[in-house]
Amino acid sequence: MVLKRDAVSLDGRVAVVTGGGAGIGRGIALAFAEFGAKVAVWEKNPDTAASAARESGGLACTVDVRDEEQVDAALAETVETLGVPTVLVNNAGGVFWSGLLDTTPKGWDTLIRSNLTHVLLCTQRVAKAMVDAQRGGSIINVTSIEGFRAAPGYAAYAAAKAGVVNFTKTAALELAPHGIRVNGLAPDVTMTEGLAQMSQPGWEERTGQMIPMGRVGHVDEMAGAAVFLASDLGAYVTGQTLHVDGGTAAAAGWYHHPDGGQYVLGPA
Repeated sequence: MVLKRDAVSLDGRVAVVTGGGAGIGRGIALAFAEFGAKVAVWEKNPDTAASAARESGGLACTVDVRDEEQVDAALAETVETLGVPTVLVNNAGGVFWSGLLDTTPKGWDTLIRSNLTHVLLCTQRVAKAMVDAQRGGSIINVTSIEGFRAAPGYAAYAAAKAGVVNFTKTAALELAPHGIRVNGLAPDVTMTEGLAQMSQPGWEERTGQMIPMGRVGHVDEMAGAAVFLASDLGAYVTGQTLHVDGGTAAAAGWYHHPDGGQYVLGPA
């Protein structure tokens, strides 16, 4: 069999992107639309949901994906308007600093629910719809490099993202008999509109020195990996997490010295 160029097409597919109103989620939603998918943007901010849906020609669903009833309602609206999803991107999430000695049970639960529990909830609901429709599908979970390395001050967030990695493996095995693939994407620093607004002058250049490729990532680079996993190009890939991080995970602490650019490990 010779690989055909239309293997990358998403024509006829219905894709749900959680947290699709901004940042990485928005980039993925727009890329899916560009490659032919009908896109449902599941986003708790009604304004950004509507904006992303207009730009992608898709459906805006205002939904807090941590809430079971809201997820069920969003899925019903998506099925009625666009059809049964064949692609799901679990991208929604959030983070705040929470030192280990100061983390409260409430703060811990908030971060776990925001970054892990909703992955189970949305995967379960959408996967059931896929199974009932007997069409198979692709589920993509956005984790983080922090799910693979220590993250001082962010223990709950890192634990949740590590949970997404193992959940991805386990879900891949359970859903494989139904023709549903489950994979993950693990970004490092990715330039989003929010990050651009908060960053100080020179921040991007300094941060790039910590990345082997010498620069921060772009949402379109995450979106490209998502298109690969959603399309027939990734038809035999499941249970994997792709590091879309410019080589940071592979570097494991090595970085470009700011003076000469040579690789160093630790303080220099």
